[in-house]
Formats: sequence, C-alpha cells, structure tokens
Amino acid sequence: MDWSEDSVETRFVQPYEAVKLYVCPGCGRDIARGVGHVVAVPRLAPDLRRHWHKGCWNNRGNRPPVN
Repeated sequence: MDWSEDSVETRFVQPYEAVKLYVCPGCGRDIARGVGHVVAVPRLAPDLRRHWHKGCWNNRGNRPPVN
C-alpha cells in the first residue's frame, strides 16, 4: 500500500471524537479511546482506511507498516 501524501486523504481525529479502539498499522499497538490520531484514506481504495498514531504517521517513511 502506498501511504504517500499524494495517494491518501488525511484528517486529524480530535480526542473527543475518538470513541473507538483502533490498532495503528505503523506500530501494531492500540490507539485508545480519547486519543487524537490521524485517519488516512487511500484515494483509490477508501475501504482500506486506517487509523494511525500521529507519530507513526509522521514516521511512516522510515519504516514500513507492521500490519
């Protein structure tokens, strides 16, 4: 999957909006409820939307996603 800025739309989820538990593909750890994070939606495959820790998203070019 290409997670470059050109191939995905992103938005920041505010902590008060984060009501579900997600697993970050960058580190494989949970994103707890109430934690702000980044949602990345591939333009050509919106069903592959993923929720990332902000730090993992910013560092995605230095290491591949774990899942």
